[in-house]
Amino acid sequence: MPEGYTEVSEIELAKNAATGDEAAFAEIVRRFSPRVFRVASRFFRQRELVEEAAQEAFLKAFVQLKNYEGRGSLEGWLTRVTTNTCLNLLRSAKRQPQYEVSPMTENEAEWLEDQMSNKAFEKLRSDEQKMVAADLVDRVIGTLKPDDRLVLILMDGEENSVKDVAEMTGWTESKVKVQAFRARGRMRKAVLELLERSKNYIQGTVAGEKPR
Repeated sequence: MPEGYTEVSEIELAKNAATGDEAAFAEIVRRFSPRVFRVASRFFRQRELVEEAAQEAFLKAFVQLKNYEGRGSLEGWLTRVTTNTCLNLLRSAKRQPQYEVSPMTENEAEWLEDQMSNKAFEKLRSDEQKMVAADLVDRVIGTLKPDDRLVLILMDGEENSVKDVAEMTGWTESKVKVQAFRARGRMRKAVLELLERSKNYIQGTVAGEKPR
């Protein structure tokens, strides 16, 4: 890589990379791979799938850089490319999620029941609670359909605005709002169903152990 390439602006990097300058594109990868991997990891739990999604996102970016006009940040543009890449992978037959989730542990069930007894999810106070919540949310959201999963990850996980999500997905702001509303409803329904199944599972397990 030429000396001083690290100081080149995003728009210049994009222009050079679009002409086939591999050194310029290598600098883009160096600068933005943490962001691309972070976005991909929101969609996939297995490391190899995250790496596959990130690699495909960068390949698509390399091909599509000629369309980048510099109106927004290069990071934002790459985020959109990565998001759409992950969404397409989820939609493909090989990446369709299994619409089932294993029963919760007793700790998870107790925590969730406590949270659902309130009308809103409160901020968690301990690291242990945060770990239980994060793992549970990750497991449940993984059972949702791709578009629901996408909007929840971008809005509730990444805390992007409706406008940002619209720019990243190519949806209208109206569609983003409707999709988010419906996805949250389906997420809550899935959580409640999981809670009920898990309570029955735990009670059945305990009952089965009593005669021993």
